Amino acid sequence: MTVDIFIPCFIDQIYPNTGMNMVKILEKCGVKVNYNDNQTCCGQMAFNSGFWDEAKELGEKFIKDFPNDRPVVAPSASCVGYVRNYYGKLFFNTGLHLEYKRLQKNIFEFTDFLVNQLKVTDFGASFEHKVTYHDSCAALREYGLKDEPRTLLKNVAGIQLVEMKDNTVCCGFGGTFAVKHEAISAAMAEQKVLNAIDTEAEYIISTDSSCLMHQEGYINKNNLPIKTIHIADVLASGW
Repeated sequence: MTVDIFIPCFIDQIYPNTGMNMVKILEKCGVKVNYNDNQTCCGQMAFNSGFWDEAKELGEKFIKDFPNDRPVVAPSASCVGYVRNYYGKLFFNTGLHLEYKRLQKNIFEFTDFLVNQLKVTDFGASFEHKVTYHDSCAALREYGLKDEPRTLLKNVAGIQLVEMKDNTVCCGFGGTFAVKHEAISAAMAEQKVLNAIDTEAEYIISTDSSCLMHQEGYINKNNLPIKTIHIADVLASGW
């Protein structure tokens, strides 16, 4: 199997090793990975901010960057959920209607692709830490992702997964929400991080680096005894 990979903005600019670890895991599954280095943003930030013309321009490029009828895999439920759920508002009954429908059915969040498409849940990873898992709003509510990341984590040697209180509550990032409503966003981050600390976990794990970045900022500012890590980095550990 050959797949195209989409590397979201946060991964590309801030957490590139997470993208490399996703490739490492896919290749371990025997998958050939193709990366189009002309790819850019999917347009979610512009769309959510009300700049639909700009979002459509980015979306047109995004569709054309993935012209093949094969899986597109990304380490972000947020970006994939946006493409799946909202490109229809931009491209329905347009000249790109068929192209967006093709992409809509072919694009997958990383853990969903591993569990439900490749049917692989154990990579021989080891991570000797107590952890808790954060369900991002986009993963849980837009993408419908919940069990897959947990299934993968349970097969990691040495890991101890403990659920935090109110694990379905938003961490407060929300893209531009964190900028427009800083006080509310920071308070939500505080609540999320303190709930994670109450589990005595050493790490907060998620499928979305944007949420982790937001929580990491609060953790670092307040010198709190917990870290964040993307699930791809966990699955690539120990081998």
